[in-house]
Amino acid sequence: MSSVRQEGKDTIIFVTKEDHAAPSTAELVEEDPNDPFEERGLILPNGEINWNCPCLGGMASGPCGTEFKDAFSCFHYSKEEVKGSDCLEQFRSMQECMQRYPELYPQEDEKSPSETPKDSESTDALDENSTSASDQDSDTKQASTES
Repeated sequence: MSSVRQEGKDTIIFVTKEDHAAPSTAELVEEDPNDPFEERGLILPNGEINWNCPCLGGMASGPCGTEFKDAFSCFHYSKEEVKGSDCLEQFRSMQECMQRYPELYPQEDEKSPSETPKDSESTDALDENSTSASDQDSDTKQASTES
């Protein structure tokens, strides 16, 4: 005989071999390909963009959502030989919008791990002549703990 118990938000169901021996009576509901609330990935079966896809990371909403949608739509539907080459104005508009909201769309100022060694060499000369803020912070912390 099966038993059910609640533990906080969870429901725990224990079943016996006999419970599993009987065929399931559960009915599967066929998915509706036109259901706008069903997660389908970035591109819907009809070829349209799924703006609710979590893969967009919320870029389709927020202060630059319209600019993002314009740029992404242009790229997605682009028929140019170099895909998206006809979308430069939309991407420029999106970039300008993002620069107006640096707290929401931070720019990468520090060296990123994806930099190639060649990129790294060109910035090394600049780094030799300046001390980073983190180095200054650690020097300050060290001086305050010594005193």
